[in-house]
Amino acid sequence: MASIGIGLIGTGFMGKAHALAFGAVRAVMGDVPDVRLELLCDTPADKAQTMADQFGFARATDDWKALISDPAVDIVSITTPNMLHFDMALAAIAAGKHVYCEKPLALTLDQARAMRDAARNAAVKTMVGYNYIKNPAFTHACKLLREGAIGDIVHFRGWVDEDYQANPELPWTWRSTIADAGLGALGDMGCHLVSMTYGLVGPIDSLIADMQTVHDTRPLADGSGRAKVENEDTATALVRFASGVQGSISTSRSAWGRKSRLAWEVHGTKGMLCFDQERMNELQLYRNEGPAAKQGFTTILTGPEHPPYGNFCPAPGHQLGFNDLKVIEAAALLRAIRDNHAAYPGFDDAFEFEKVIHAVALSAREERRVKIDDL
Repeated sequence: MASIGIGLIGTGFMGKAHALAFGAVRAVMGDVPDVRLELLCDTPADKAQTMADQFGFARATDDWKALISDPAVDIVSITTPNMLHFDMALAAIAAGKHVYCEKPLALTLDQARAMRDAARNAAVKTMVGYNYIKNPAFTHACKLLREGAIGDIVHFRGWVDEDYQANPELPWTWRSTIADAGLGALGDMGCHLVSMTYGLVGPIDSLIADMQTVHDTRPLADGSGRAKVENEDTATALVRFASGVQGSISTSRSAWGRKSRLAWEVHGTKGMLCFDQERMNELQLYRNEGPAAKQGFTTILTGPEHPPYGNFCPAPGHQLGFNDLKVIEAAALLRAIRDNHAAYPGFDDAFEFEKVIHAVALSAREERRVKIDDL
């Protein structure tokens, strides 16, 4: 098929990740359509031009609406702060563009629902940046569970912790406001954990939760005082899956020493399966088999036997990284466009994930159990 034009809005951490992914995806995967890094948007205009030169885009603009309307752009990548996703995604869908949007979809569940509905009614493909579920270690874990490697699943525990807001003197930013960021730790990180639970155990039926703001205020960058932190630093929920399995999920952005501890345990009748994103190329598998004196956890190092690891490196144990997962994600979107099937996770899937984090917040506020399907 004809090459696909990429329009990128935003040049921060995730903008660079998208640019790297689209720049590498054909070389790594081979079986995807050719892409053109067509147009980059940021403000001010001189920054946009500088970053377009650095990332390899042909042109630059400081007007995101101009990017969306540009006929050379086929995919709109949205990597802006959360409060901008809604308007940009709806405009891109209305213009007939495919949309690759970072998570969370939007500030509120109503906005996310509107985004989902718009995508459903349009002939476009959508992808949402839940790249941790593209990890070959994760997809292999799901395969092991489907094959009954640990018997019947009986319990799940998961947590995702970082320390980027652990310091109480870290300056106040837009991430502390509901109007600009929406949820706090839940929107930043908790939704990633939820996306994993859906692959490992299945949909969550209901939950009961609590959350807290650890540091109520933060200093303003100009030294003029302190401002209120409006969203949560930590949240924890007891969850009940549709299958009847129970478990817990927890997230904290105030956990000193944790950098990307997106970790989980799946307990079964015949063993346990464990993962930690800080060691993202390893699975820990325990099977209750053989003499007790010889039982213990087996470390599975990802390699070419765990697709698509081999597309990146022919040698096992040599490790993939965060940005490699974005390449896998970009490839999934390009194949969905080429073969005319839904990309995973699209807006429909992301909406289901994000219903859970909003259910956590609602349960904590109203001090009651919440059924996910009621949202």
